[in-house]
Amino acid sequence: MPAYRYRVFGRVQGVGYRYFALRQAQLLGVTGFARNQSDGSVEVVAEGPEESLVALEEQLRQGPGFATVTGVEREDVGPRGDSGFHIR
Repeated sequence: MPAYRYRVFGRVQGVGYRYFALRQAQLLGVTGFARNQSDGSVEVVAEGPEESLVALEEQLRQGPGFATVTGVEREDVGPRGDSGFHIR
């Protein structure tokens, strides 16, 4: 299964963004993790069926109500074999 690393920029820390990512990933059956970065962005690493990752990326670009997403970068990281989706 494909896996991607997303870097989400904007007002994405302190607004429930990682928990939003967790909920979306669980709904889509995606594994991986979300964590804050020191530069104010959020990193999301996700593995799952391509159609689920496309849907997750769409949700990451919108974010929760209090977030303001200004950009999302994606890079292929290859299969990871994670179990579940976690917040780090």
